[in-house]
Amino acid sequence: MKIKVCGMKYPENIEDLNKLPIDYMGMIFYQKSPRYMDYQLWQNVGDIHSRNIKRVGVFVNSKIDFIVETIDKYKLDLIQLHGNESPNFCSELNKFIPIIKAFSISEASDFEQTKAYEGLRGYFLFDTKTPKYGGSGKKFDWAILDAYDGDTPFFLSGGISAEDVQQIKATKHPLLYGVDLNSKFEIEPGLKDIQLLDQFIKQLRNE
Repeated sequence: MKIKVCGMKYPENIEDLNKLPIDYMGMIFYQKSPRYMDYQLWQNVGDIHSRNIKRVGVFVNSKIDFIVETIDKYKLDLIQLHGNESPNFCSELNKFIPIIKAFSISEASDFEQTKAYEGLRGYFLFDTKTPKYGGSGKKFDWAILDAYDGDTPFFLSGGISAEDVQQIKATKHPLLYGVDLNSKFEIEPGLKDIQLLDQFIKQLRNE
């Protein structure tokens, strides 16, 4: 089970996160988000970020030029597209970098939208459907994951908390690749509770 911690923002918090056995760290490049990563903050991160942890940049309906520039500027390993990006748009970016394409889910029929994106180099991410682009802190009914019959591995997202360990372990979909952790592990937007994350990871991995 891969672990992605998203919405990281503050240098000291990122330095502490590096000490945990996570696989992906997400930074949000959507200016309307309270977790928006400002370049001035990033300049104080630089070398303290572990190369064992892949950097993911999260974008919402951004232009390709801005995304490509940000990939280089922040040395991103993957990008996460959390808006209404088309399959052709994703394919164009996929020439540069692996993609995590996010989909808003509330019922089984919502998985139909993923079919047009099959074949991308990367992963899907299933988040709770909201009027905005994620960030609701709420879970959808994970029982409907059984309706997903695609070929692309996926991250499970949307309101995952420290109390969800057993439910995650009980979710046996063969393409469940990892979990995406954010608001339920925060002290404030962008500032993660490292101790709570550490406890969750140990329980999930039975350490």
